[in-house]
Amino acid sequence: MNDPQPCRVIGVLDDGAASLSPTALALLRRADVVVGGSRTLALLDDDIAPHAQRRDLTGQLSAVPGWIAAAREAGQTSVVLATGDPLCHGIASYLASRLCIEAVEVLPNLSTVQLACARLGLAWQDARIVSVHSKDAGEWRVGAEPGHGLYALAQSLRQHDRLLVLTSPDNTPDRIARLIVAEGLGDDFQMAVAERLCTPDERVVAELSPHDGAQQTFADPNVVVLVRSQVRPQPVRMGLADSAYHQRQPDKGLITKQEVRAVSLARMQLRADSRVWDIGAGSGSVGLEAARLCPQGHVWAIEKNEADFAIAGQNARAFGVSNHTLVHGKAPDGLEAWPDPDAVFIGGSGGELQELIALCLRRLRTGGWLVMNFVTLENLASATQALQAQGAVWDVLQLQAARSKPILHMHRMAAENPVWIVCAQRGEGSATPAASAAQTAQGEGA
Repeated sequence: MNDPQPCRVIGVLDDGAASLSPTALALLRRADVVVGGSRTLALLDDDIAPHAQRRDLTGQLSAVPGWIAAAREAGQTSVVLATGDPLCHGIASYLASRLCIEAVEVLPNLSTVQLACARLGLAWQDARIVSVHSKDAGEWRVGAEPGHGLYALAQSLRQHDRLLVLTSPDNTPDRIARLIVAEGLGDDFQMAVAERLCTPDERVVAELSPHDGAQQTFADPNVVVLVRSQVRPQPVRMGLADSAYHQRQPDKGLITKQEVRAVSLARMQLRADSRVWDIGAGSGSVGLEAARLCPQGHVWAIEKNEADFAIAGQNARAFGVSNHTLVHGKAPDGLEAWPDPDAVFIGGSGGELQELIALCLRRLRTGGWLVMNFVTLENLASATQALQAQGAVWDVLQLQAARSKPILHMHRMAAENPVWIVCAQRGEGSATPAASAAQTAQGEGA
C-alpha cells in the first residue's frame, strides 16, 4: 500500500537546482520541512519555501528519523536532500530501516562515482564502491584492526581491480594514497581524482601514481578512482612449504610444519569472515594462512619472543595481507581487548597454558574451535586436564609425518617430530561469552 505522505529523499549534485528534475524541484519548493547538510541547504536556498522548516543534519544523523516522524504526525510534507544517489552509501536506506520502507520515496540522481567514471570514460559495472565518507579515520597503520575507518578500503585493494572511493574532508585522496603505499601497493595502482564535479571549478586529475598522490592536496568535495596497473596476484591460500617463511637463522625459530599446519587449519573450521586468535605466533605461519582463508575476517596474533616477533612481522609484510594484527607481548595480557573469536590457535603458551585454555573457552563464540599443538607429554597432559576441568568437548590427534630425502641415488623417509593436535569446543554447560558477561554484571551489581 502506497503511503499518501512519504518523505521524499532527493538526490542533488553540486550544480544545485539544475541537477533536479521538474518533479523533484516541485516537491522541494512545496515542502514544509527540508532536511540536509549545511552545504546542500545553502546550495538550494533559493528553492526552499520561505515558510519551510530547515533542519541541518550535519552531526545529527540519528535525529533525522525523529524529525521526519514528527513532520508526518503533524501532516507536513518533508524532503531530505542527499548527494547523488541516496541509495549508494547514502541516507535513504538508513531512513527506510527506521521509518519503514513505505514511508520513504527516493528520487535518485547520478552518483558522483558514476560521474567520475563518465569523465574518465571508464566502465564501472565491475568496480567496487567503497565509502570512507565518515569521521576522521586518522592515518592508516599497517596491521590496523577492523575498527579503523579505512579498513574496508585496505581489504578491497587486494580483492578488486577497480575501486571507486567516496571520500570526506578528513579522509582525503592523499591519505588514501599513503594507505596504498604503506600496504606495498604503490606500484600496483593508478589513481584519478575528480574534484568539485558539476561546478565551474570541476577538475579531474588522471593517471596519478599513489606515490605522487600522497604528496598532493585536492579540492573538496572529490571522489577517487583506483585502477590496477599490475595483474592482481592469486596467491596460495594454505599449505605453503616451510621454506616459504622467513625463520631465524642459523638457530631456527618456531614454525608449525606444513603437514601439522594444514590439519590444524582444517580443524579450526574457518569461514570467510572468521575472527581468529593466534597465540604464540612463532614465525606466524598459521595466522597468516588463516588471514588468507578469511578475507572478510581478521586475525589477531601475539608473540612474546622478540626475535620471533620480528620474523613474524617480516612474514606478514611478505604475505601482503591487510587483515592481520601482530602484537609483541605475552598472553593472556592484552587479550581482553580482542573481540570474541570464532577460532583460536595456541602454538605456544608461555607457561600460562591452563589459564589460557579457560580464557579461550570462555571467549569462544558459539560453535567456535580451540586448536592447540604440543610436542611434549607434559604440556599435553596439562592441556587435557584443563579441558576436563572446564567441561569442554575435546579430542587429540597425534600426527607424525615422514618426508622423503635423497640417499645416494635413492630416497629414504626421514621422520619429523610427532605433534599432538588437541581440538576443543565449549561444553554444553559452559557459559557463552554473552552469558559470562551477564553473570559478571550481575555479580558487580549484587
